[in-house]
Amino acid sequence: MFGGGKIQYDRALTIFSPEGRLYQVEYALEAVRRGTLIVGIKTKNDVCLAAHIKIASSLMEIDSIDKLFKIDKHIGCAISGLHADSRVLVNYARVQAQSYRLTYDEPVRINMLVKSIADLKQIYTQYGGIRPFGCSLFFIGYDSDGPQIYTTSPSGIYRSFKAYALGSGESTAREFIEKEYNPTFSLREIQLLAIRAIKESVDDDLTAETIKISHISSEEKIYKLLSKSEVESLLAEL
Repeated sequence: MFGGGKIQYDRALTIFSPEGRLYQVEYALEAVRRGTLIVGIKTKNDVCLAAHIKIASSLMEIDSIDKLFKIDKHIGCAISGLHADSRVLVNYARVQAQSYRLTYDEPVRINMLVKSIADLKQIYTQYGGIRPFGCSLFFIGYDSDGPQIYTTSPSGIYRSFKAYALGSGESTAREFIEKEYNPTFSLREIQLLAIRAIKESVDDDLTAETIKISHISSEEKIYKLLSKSEVESLLAEL
């Protein structure tokens, strides 16, 4: 009755397999798993985000590769998966954040912003003639509940974490963080932990060009991208 394998069920987004799976969504999830690695870690007071940059060619301008984005003063995100899809969602998130400010005269709560992104992603899993977004957005932020980490999946799922990793080598990075994580760490210590997790999970040598780091501290409560000299200072401590 269901012969022929999955080939009958992966040609259209709206067709379920006999096992209840949507193969197009699973293919989008695989695009995320093949993306470059990103790591986020938070403590009671601070949160940081680190992204590995894969340089495909020595002719490429390294500074033109964006993995970390500022969404609002108190929110930033990293991307894993298809960059073109990610760029569209980053712009959508920025519009949603500013629309909330104009409407309510206060910064958007992180969980509300992430839910709106996840809702949009879910819509793209249930209509014919479209495909899922082949990317995950990894949000960090600071609101009345303190530092936050959220991830969004191509399927429309969103989750909050104390620490997490997405992309190529994510399993190794997660295992490393689970062993080393301590909620009492300082901002500097979680930045170093994020770099070490990436170093354990990728084959490349890490430099100030191939690693990008951002954070939100309890003192400033604003999203900040570290300069190359600040990243070099962290790398020197490894």
